[in-house]
Formats: sequence, structure tokens, C-alpha cells
Amino acid sequence: MDVFSIIAEDKIRKAIEEGEFNHLPGQGKPLKLEDLSHIPEDLRVAYKVLKNSNMLQDVERLKEELMTIDDLLAACDSSDEKETLFKKKHEKQLRLEAILNKRKALDSPASAFYKERLLDRFKK
Repeated sequence: MDVFSIIAEDKIRKAIEEGEFNHLPGQGKPLKLEDLSHIPEDLRVAYKVLKNSNMLQDVERLKEELMTIDDLLAACDSSDEKETLFKKKHEKQLRLEAILNKRKALDSPASAFYKERLLDRFKK
């Protein structure tokens, strides 16, 4: 153990003895863990950082709308209605790309490798 670990453990032990952890909000309740199984392991940390900084709210909403439109397209029988849904889907995809471009999230050389994978993931 390094010095910082020893100091941290000592402070935690002291806080427990002094009762500083008693009556904390949520004490005794299970943690609300987020299901990240739909995100590839190598992208999970980046996803969490973006989500915690509230940069994914618009993106997640657009992703849900795209999924809904895809479901409607699968169940649709009318060609006129399908055409309208395709237009809406295309509009949402353009808006998604505009948001990502506006944030310059995919402009750096380091992220260029993941650009297509991310866009494909959001369009699914």
C-alpha cells in the first residue's frame, strides 16, 4: 500500500468510528446501477463521461425517436405514410449529425476512428 491509501483508509476508519456515515440519504437501499450492456466495452467510459456532463440528452432523445420511427416503419402498410416516416427519419438523422458536429465531438483525429461506429450505433 502506498502512503495515500494508508491515509485514506485511516480517515475512513475514523469517520466510521465517529458516526459520520450514519443516516446518509439512501443508506441501506440498493444502488441504482445503469445497464450499459448495449454499449461496447471500449466506449462505456466515454459514454459515461458524456452522459454525466449532460451532453447526451439531445442525442439520447433523438436516438429514441429514430428507434420509434423504425418501429413505425416496420409496422406501416401505407406507402404515403412510409414516405412521411422516411422524411422524418432523415430529418432526425441530420439533426443528430448536426448536434455531433456542433459539439465537434467527432472532429479530432483521435475520435475519427470511432465516428462511423458511433453514428451507426445512434442510427440503430
